[in-house]
Amino acid sequence: MPRAIVIGSGVAGPAVAQFLHRAGWDAEIYEAQPRPDKYLGLFLNVGTNGLAVLESLGLQGRLLTDGHRAPRMVMWSGTGKQLGAVPNGPAGEPERGSVIVRRDWLHRVIRDGALASGIPINYGCRLLSITEQDDGVSAKFADGRQVSADVLIGCDGIGSPTRSFIDPHAPAPTYTGLVGLGGFSRVPGLSATLDTQHFVFGSRSFFGYLVRADGTVYWFANVTEPEPSTGSTSPSQQRDWLALLTDLHSADPYPVPQILAASEYPLQGYPSYALPHVPRWSRGRVVAVGDAVHAVSPSAGQGASLALEDAAVLARCLRDEPGCSAAFAAYQRERQPRAEKIVKYARMIDSRKRVTKSRVGVAIRDAMMPMFLRHAANSSRNDWLYNYRTGWQG
Repeated sequence: MPRAIVIGSGVAGPAVAQFLHRAGWDAEIYEAQPRPDKYLGLFLNVGTNGLAVLESLGLQGRLLTDGHRAPRMVMWSGTGKQLGAVPNGPAGEPERGSVIVRRDWLHRVIRDGALASGIPINYGCRLLSITEQDDGVSAKFADGRQVSADVLIGCDGIGSPTRSFIDPHAPAPTYTGLVGLGGFSRVPGLSATLDTQHFVFGSRSFFGYLVRADGTVYWFANVTEPEPSTGSTSPSQQRDWLALLTDLHSADPYPVPQILAASEYPLQGYPSYALPHVPRWSRGRVVAVGDAVHAVSPSAGQGASLALEDAAVLARCLRDEPGCSAAFAAYQRERQPRAEKIVKYARMIDSRKRVTKSRVGVAIRDAMMPMFLRHAANSSRNDWLYNYRTGWQG
């Protein structure tokens, strides 16, 4: 039975391990973190396309038990004017719309699926080095263990050591100009936003929120800031995030200031990065998946779904192609054009979120946005995002 070392237990790692298990492979997962982080990443969008991959693993139903269906996105100006609404899924098919879930819950559902399939997950295993042999590949970890297999699959995120092994000259991630902040809140009297997520183009920052049936508010803000220093998650080491947001959104319409006033800790901040083009996705018996080779800004709501698609396609290629070299080449050939198109799409959305200090610029944006949104409300031009199929069968 062929064997795979999978680096990373986020979204792509446990998913690709499960697909490989179904293809007759023995897979084992190695994760650098000592344990799962309940608050890592707060929440995210799982697109229609990502839900389809989870359905093929038999995991979609469980995920939806703690998800907020959001097939509709409503846009507002900083003055409280509704600019329009667009689908968060295929046009005219709200029943196939995307879902907002806590990242911890998504990770847990996929991890539990792997464990139920008998796939081991080893924590505290920080990858130190990769060594290829004629008949296999070995990974050495910081805790001293060393393991070997037929292939190594790097699902190790935007700072991927696997990407660096594949190509020491691989491009570095680029900063989008936005810092993402988010948290949870409860505002008395604020009604649930069933099937909907709201976005506010404030005069000084971009804000998004939804209200679950139990009254819990999921909220985030995208702040236009210079790139934070390495290792920092704030514009300066001394600035308090919540105070900054309270100031930036003080003039925005209800319920934005109220959500921030009632915010519950932990508040988290993440500079947003992207990988527009990585030339090499594999080397010998080593291949990279997800954010390791095509990190996309959160603005597209497609990061997790792309990782899930990668997992299914890579496993299919390893199952169907004659050897890992052919499989890796077929995988990159199929996945790279779509991934890079979505990275470009996210960059366009980022440009609308970055706040101009010009009042004239804000006025022009608010005047033009309704026309754009009216056209987009019933347009199928973005259906390519959601209707992709991985070709996995079996």
